[in-house]
Amino acid sequence: MRIFLTGGTGYIGAAVLDAFVRAGHHVDALVRNSEKAGQAQARGATPVLGDASDPKTYADAAAAADGVVLTAYEYSPRGVQVDATTLDTVLASPRGPGRFLIYTSGVWVLGPAPSAVDETAALRPIELVSWRPAHEARVLDAATAGWRPIVIRPGVVYGGTRGMVGDLLKDASNSLIRVIGAGDNHWPLVYDRDLADLYVRVATNRDASGVYHANDEGDETVNQIVAALSEHAKTQPSVRHVPLPEAKQKMGPYAEALALDQIVRSPRARALGWNPSLHSVAGNAARLFEEWRRRG
Repeated sequence: MRIFLTGGTGYIGAAVLDAFVRAGHHVDALVRNSEKAGQAQARGATPVLGDASDPKTYADAAAAADGVVLTAYEYSPRGVQVDATTLDTVLASPRGPGRFLIYTSGVWVLGPAPSAVDETAALRPIELVSWRPAHEARVLDAATAGWRPIVIRPGVVYGGTRGMVGDLLKDASNSLIRVIGAGDNHWPLVYDRDLADLYVRVATNRDASGVYHANDEGDETVNQIVAALSEHAKTQPSVRHVPLPEAKQKMGPYAEALALDQIVRSPRARALGWNPSLHSVAGNAARLFEEWRRRG
């Protein structure tokens, strides 16, 4: 199967690229420069040099693929518009029989969820991702045009050096961890390689469509994660709890995401046979520290 992938050198995208290559699929990966082209090629992909904001640089590659997997997001003032442009470009390409589109969203569109919620829950997005439900809807509506549309909502991704858990690993190694709020909030978590496995599963299952949550259902609080990482750090770090209003002044709307309390379930993913190999950050702290050092 031929896959067109955006974000193939990013945190989620690199894991997804690896998973598709391991499964024997051809991956055309959109990259911005020669350095990233080398990174994608080293992982087994064919680089497509271009920019998501410039459709002519990748429209043909997207049109030639059996399926399109969107994992990229540009964290800049133009990020939302670039995301919309990518959807415009992909959805304008030919819709052959069985052609699929996988769009990466996230659990933050659910908003606060102190009680367990699944894929049927109403959306109450936090400010940082207030635009995402509209983009999800565009993808899902593409079913009427002949696409097999899929929206994946990853939890907080862990593994390696990047992401929110990667930041905690770095902070623990630097002997000072800052926790936004009281730390009793739950983060719905997912190991990067387990998440990537779900992308391959939905791509290769012709009956898979709609929304899929992806998290390990460990229901760990930030305090539990921090305590475990502190225990495995080389030196015991100090932990400072930063009130949310203070954090918002310094970090903007991202602070709300860090303090969000969510208990999320992924029944539709599990119905496909998806079963995460890791179910806990706290229970795998030593392993994650080793990965962080090795991949850093």
